[in-house]
Amino acid sequence: MRTDCASPTYRNLYDDSMKTTLDLNDQLLADAKALAAQQRTTLTRVIEEGLQLRLRAKAASAARGKRLRLPAFKGRGGLVAGVNPLSNKALLEAAGDDA
Repeated sequence: MRTDCASPTYRNLYDDSMKTTLDLNDQLLADAKALAAQQRTTLTRVIEEGLQLRLRAKAASAARGKRLRLPAFKGRGGLVAGVNPLSNKALLEAAGDDA
C-alpha cells in the first residue's frame, strides 16, 4: 500500500455500514433516544431495527398480495349414500382406517 502525504488513504472502520444524515422530527428523535437509553443500546441500533421491521413488513405484504391456488378435487359422486355430512362421527366411521 502506498502512502502519500498529498492524497491520504482513508479506510472504512465500519465494513458494512455507511454514515448518513437524516432530518428527523424533534419529538421522534427524543423518543428514539429515550428508547435506546431504556434498552441500553445505541440510537443507530434502534433506527436500524425500525427500518428492518418496516422493510420486512413490506416484503410480507407483497408476498400476501400474491394469490395462492388451492388444490380442488374434481371428483364425481359425492358422499356415500347413508353418510350424514353434518356428523363428525358418521364421517369418521365412513372413512374407517383412512382417517
